[in-house]
Amino acid sequence: MRRVVCPGSFDPVTNGHIDIIGRVARQNEEVIVAVLVNVNKRGLFTADEKLDMLREATRGFGNVSVAKFDGLLVDFCRANDVSAIVRSLRSVSDFDYELQIAQMNYQLSGVDTLFLTANPKYSFLSSSLVREIAQYNGDVSALVPPYVEERLRAKYAELAKDGG
Repeated sequence: MRRVVCPGSFDPVTNGHIDIIGRVARQNEEVIVAVLVNVNKRGLFTADEKLDMLREATRGFGNVSVAKFDGLLVDFCRANDVSAIVRSLRSVSDFDYELQIAQMNYQLSGVDTLFLTANPKYSFLSSSLVREIAQYNGDVSALVPPYVEERLRAKYAELAKDGG
């Protein structure tokens, strides 16, 4: 069985993430979308909120599951019998960064990393840009699914109400 993992922070999930997940799901028997829980970094959304949005985003894919992990990705791969890590590349700078991580992961565990180039339609898209645009009430409707846009609006309204 070929089980692969698509790891990330998904803060929030974007249409670019969903495009990659869908393409990977068509090519593999099982895909785990794994949310990194990084205790040293505070994201906009909690891990559970990210999982909820990812479950909604991937519900149309019968071979995709969603999980969270902390620590080393290679340990998650070993524990879940994952044969490969899938990463998306938007640009040459992504490749430089991702290659170093892929080589270290292989050195640590023998788990391969497969690179999939981003759809040109989404090559500019990142979660951090989406957050910044949403924070200033910009239109993110073409960048994220409607339910993610709603969650972004609600989160920033809550933060504004709390003085943050």
